[in-house]
Amino acid sequence: MIRSMMFRMAFVSLLTLLTLGAGMKPQTTPNEKIQIFNPATNAVEAVDPVIKSDAEWKQLLTPEQYQVMRRKGTERAFSRQCAIPSGGEGVYACAACGTALFTYGTKFESGTGWPSFWNAISPLNVKIESDRSFGMRRDEVLCARCGSHLGHVFDDGPPPTGKRYCINAVALVLQPQR
Repeated sequence: MIRSMMFRMAFVSLLTLLTLGAGMKPQTTPNEKIQIFNPATNAVEAVDPVIKSDAEWKQLLTPEQYQVMRRKGTERAFSRQCAIPSGGEGVYACAACGTALFTYGTKFESGTGWPSFWNAISPLNVKIESDRSFGMRRDEVLCARCGSHLGHVFDDGPPPTGKRYCINAVALVLQPQR
């Protein structure tokens, strides 16, 4: 099951890269649909972006989630555990909008104090932007559907990608596989 999901993730990643390489850009305006990979249906689907006012986000999220996800904060290292699925399979979704982001099969122990993953479920589901805060240059990871800050991605992860998506646990919700 994990191998088939990893194969599907690789296929979707390749398809996305080919599409973007052909000059096509993902739609990002509020009135247009965006493309998101849905692992439950194993398909790319057109969905509405999730757009809320600051007051709506404050009501929807806990104070800590709001600080991290909407104000680009960071939870303290080793302050939270990331849920572990009892069956060994599951999908970590955005705590703000429910978009599937990472699978349990790509999670690894990095020793940093934050959940780490070596690949996103699809490049369609996350957005990477340059972050120059605090005098550093990092690559920020955002939810592609709602724009919530999730964490950062670094080039010091394990094979096969060499990536380490260092994500705030408070930004993730575990959805067990059915």
